[in-house]
Amino acid sequence: MKRSWATLSQLAGGMYTAQDFERAAYRLVTEQVLYSADRKSRNAYHLVETYLADFAAALEPLGIRLERNAHFRYVTALPVHGEGTAVSLDETLLILVLRQRYDEAMRQGQVEDHGDVQVELPDLQEAYQSLTGRELPETGALRSQLRALKRWSVCRTMDCEPGDPQPFRILVRPAIVEIVGAQWLQRLDQHNQQDLQDQDTAAAADNDAADAEEPASEESMEADDVSA
Repeated sequence: MKRSWATLSQLAGGMYTAQDFERAAYRLVTEQVLYSADRKSRNAYHLVETYLADFAAALEPLGIRLERNAHFRYVTALPVHGEGTAVSLDETLLILVLRQRYDEAMRQGQVEDHGDVQVELPDLQEAYQSLTGRELPETGALRSQLRALKRWSVCRTMDCEPGDPQPFRILVRPAIVEIVGAQWLQRLDQHNQQDLQDQDTAAAADNDAADAEEPASEESMEADDVSA
């Protein structure tokens, strides 16, 4: 670390305490993204933005690098090593489809002021089926998966008004561009390889079972009759 939190607190002229710096660093590690547009993270974002080099130096020994998006005003804490938390195939597929919807909205200029993109459930369903070859999970399972994805601060749900045919919309956050990178594609490839291995294993087991149940041929039956 270039300068201690106590030193930075003194340089801030009493605006921030050493604990404020500690809490902001902890939030970066646990929440991964701080958005200036979010009321709950606004103060922490401004603190990190002001002392970005110091926070970067503090988190570097933990294997975390910081990236700041000056246009949409957010800071992302990215692990240098891509192992991360175990992610299910369903979560991987969903977050990759959300990334695709975000990229498409960027190309069409349908991005809100702070970089967010609203995704309607019918559009998500169509894209999910097209990209994965699977049906979109039912509403309850989809909500559960989206709650799991919130730990990376890449999306959140917004309840719809009464009378709207869909129960909620999805707000995809701009940091999905940094977070859903090559390591996610590697995870998907690993999942796909495992699926193929499982399918091959199941097919081989079915073939073995079919061979075991196959009736004796006429030649073998005739041989049995002769020997008898």
